[in-house]
Amino acid sequence: MNDPRREITVAVAGQPNSGKSTIFNMLTGARQHVANYPGVTIEKRSGKYSYKGDTVILVDLPGTYSLTSYSQEERIATDFLLYEKPAVVLDIIDASNLERNLYLTFQLQEMGMPLIIALNMMDVAEARGLRIDTQKLSELLKVPVIVTVGNKGKGKEELKTAIINARRNTENNNFRIDYGEKLEPILSLLEKRLSEDLKISLSYPVRWLAVKLMENDSVARRLVEKAFSK
Repeated sequence: MNDPRREITVAVAGQPNSGKSTIFNMLTGARQHVANYPGVTIEKRSGKYSYKGDTVILVDLPGTYSLTSYSQEERIATDFLLYEKPAVVLDIIDASNLERNLYLTFQLQEMGMPLIIALNMMDVAEARGLRIDTQKLSELLKVPVIVTVGNKGKGKEELKTAIINARRNTENNNFRIDYGEKLEPILSLLEKRLSEDLKISLSYPVRWLAVKLMENDSVARRLVEKAFSK
């Protein structure tokens, strides 16, 4: 008989100092493995745990402020998301710096992957007098938002449940950022042209690729040049 347990790969993303490592440790405990990403000296941490019949494998991506390919960390994170195609992305957000952290969140959403937000360091946010309507935030972003305090274990079970539910949710993430009347027509034309190439449309999130081309992102340019050169 086949083993009924399934493996779910989860990419753990987040900006530096968001408490990403604390959440990673909270979920995986001592069951961790440290190596390097291929060809670089940046550490690749992975860990796993079992939950409700599933084996969940977490890969801790390098902390990045964005997915624009300026730094080695950004390229590694982007490449992992594009080519390893994790089942779920867990985005760790510093609740006390919500606006800054959402910049990465929007880029992750444009990649169209199942996303969960861990609104971390809520104790710090509350100590600063900040109040966040998590239900409203979840409704606006169209993703689950789980309140966490990683160093106290708060939100651990809720995150595990959300990961399983996100894996089983087959609905597409239809969140879109409206870039305004000047940029949207250009983005729409780019999306249409990219969608006409079957290899590109089946391999990459077209909306994300169009936005990155507008940013003159080196990885996006290389992907498109490679596809159209054949």
